[in-house]
Amino acid sequence: MNTPFWIIAVLTALCISALVWGLYGLWRQYLDPRQKALAQRLRMTLPHDPDEAAEPTLKLRPRRMLSQWQWAERGLQSLPGVDKFDHFLLQTGLALSLAQVLSLAVGLVVLAFAMGASLGWPLLLSLIVAVLGPLLLIAFLQYRRSLRMTQIDQALPDALDLMARSMQAGHAFTSALQVAVKECPPPLSNELRAVFEEINFGVSTAQALQGLAMRVASEDVRYFAVAVVIQSETGGNLAEILKNTAKLIRERQKIAGVVHVISAEGRISAVILSLLPFALVALMVLLNPAFISRLWTDPMGLQLVYASLTLMAIGILWMWRLIKIRV
Repeated sequence: MNTPFWIIAVLTALCISALVWGLYGLWRQYLDPRQKALAQRLRMTLPHDPDEAAEPTLKLRPRRMLSQWQWAERGLQSLPGVDKFDHFLLQTGLALSLAQVLSLAVGLVVLAFAMGASLGWPLLLSLIVAVLGPLLLIAFLQYRRSLRMTQIDQALPDALDLMARSMQAGHAFTSALQVAVKECPPPLSNELRAVFEEINFGVSTAQALQGLAMRVASEDVRYFAVAVVIQSETGGNLAEILKNTAKLIRERQKIAGVVHVISAEGRISAVILSLLPFALVALMVLLNPAFISRLWTDPMGLQLVYASLTLMAIGILWMWRLIKIRV
């Protein structure tokens, strides 16, 4: 039994999965045309000072600290893209600062090089594992962000119906928002409470809802924000608008569930094709370890392994992109 090989195989499988997941999360966060179009519509609908576009509602709450040390805070603020990544951490709902995440990523890189040195890995393999380690961390953060967004999306239609019924009973929008805060489960109740407090402190409804859309990163929440702001500018029955918005969100979730069931076969096929090469290598190690060991003992075998892992990563990314159908 070749213990270093098994460690390499498991780490490689985890790293490839993290790479696919992390790249997809980054693409959806920053490059998805639907997200860009919806954000552009939200910016056009919510008037505010361009100089305050990044954080229109955060003046009433303490600014998020990037680090507990002042010298690290100043250094992190000078890095490009820090605000976007910190905003991504805010959407995960985890009490993690940017400095903590960066420290953990550096620790994973150091651990990868230390493991490679102790097991006698080639430098290129150690470098690949060191690079993919932080991607595994990003994949976990993306999972937490998606989980939080799913929880909010599932509770949002009931919250909108509750707000609509409250307004039909004579409550104002802020009072209906307070009722929803008391009845809705977290994390949606926490976000609605933040909107309610900001409006009570004097922030306009448009800015408070824009802050909600920024923190949650959910298309359904953005639909809600845009609908309320448009109604405040053009007039109309807000209770009826909220009921129609809740109905629209439920229909989208129903269609998404149907698509999820229909694409189950494709997802299972993608999982099998992704894990099959590693399973075959493990089987060959059990049956004929001397034959398969040439892949990591011979220089030509290592080149084949590197090329195969690269092509597999591209293929896995492509398969998961094909079966990921958005509604």
